[in-house]
Amino acid sequence: MNERPEAWAETMALAQVTQRVKFLETATFGARIEMMPLGAGQVSALSYASVIAQRTPRLIRQSDPEMYHVAVVTAGEIGIEQYRQSSLLKRGSMGFFDSSRSFDTFAGDTPGKTLLFQFPKKLLRIPHEQFTSLCGLSLPWTEGVGRLFGQYLVGMAEEYVHCTPQDVTRLGSTALDLLSTVLAHHFERGSALPDGSAATGEAGRHVMFLRISAFIVEHLRDPALGPEAIASAHRISLRYLHRIFQQNGTTPRAFIRQQRLDRCRKDLANPALAHLTIHTIAARWGYPQPDGFSRAFRTATGMSPSEYRAAMRGATPPAG
Repeated sequence: MNERPEAWAETMALAQVTQRVKFLETATFGARIEMMPLGAGQVSALSYASVIAQRTPRLIRQSDPEMYHVAVVTAGEIGIEQYRQSSLLKRGSMGFFDSSRSFDTFAGDTPGKTLLFQFPKKLLRIPHEQFTSLCGLSLPWTEGVGRLFGQYLVGMAEEYVHCTPQDVTRLGSTALDLLSTVLAHHFERGSALPDGSAATGEAGRHVMFLRISAFIVEHLRDPALGPEAIASAHRISLRYLHRIFQQNGTTPRAFIRQQRLDRCRKDLANPALAHLTIHTIAARWGYPQPDGFSRAFRTATGMSPSEYRAAMRGATPPAG
């Protein structure tokens, strides 16, 4: 069953490794999660779109279960960032996380499907420094020993319902053994970095787009939010910022406007917010001037804010 955005946020806030969730476009949001305990560890089957999940320093201070994560992507694409390293994970790649340090994951409009294997750090038989050198990066799971690990997780998730509690404990141990083999194979080859995992070129710009999208969503209430502020916050040039958004079929200002109007529409249609004036709703999403908001809203929807609010309630709009 797909979860409502609010329910998904609550689930992530209560998870063993808590994360803060932001939604890019609630109209396209969709999410599903299935958790499968494996003794001390766990595999979760996740599918989601138009969402950013962040493990923040504050959440780490509140609770840190000291776990490693391995995300095996089976469909779509997911951006990840940790330890100042970032990658765009696509089908056939796996990424790595450490619960003790901040990390971000980004999913755009294309739904991403992931099997997330998480387990206590103490159970992995490789040095901590080796594992964390991979955090934010990716390795393939469609070839060599990586394929054995990836296919094992996929098969285990499919057959989990038929397993006994004793089975799943043993399956967790086997998953750890296979992962240890994958990582040992990688480091024995002497690879300083996984081939193609660093976020460069087109993939790097896509990860940056998702990261900037999260920044915009977080600062929508600021009327001063614009290309200059965004470029400065991310230490990139205005030209590069516009190139990133052009690659994704939009501009920074158009993206900001769309995100603000989406949230205004949602609030205007929400019966629980009927006591708020239109100006209050507009101001809370970065439109301090009523006239400017009304023009932008009518251009986007073909209706004035009051007409839209009345239509969503099935009522007759006020005269004038």
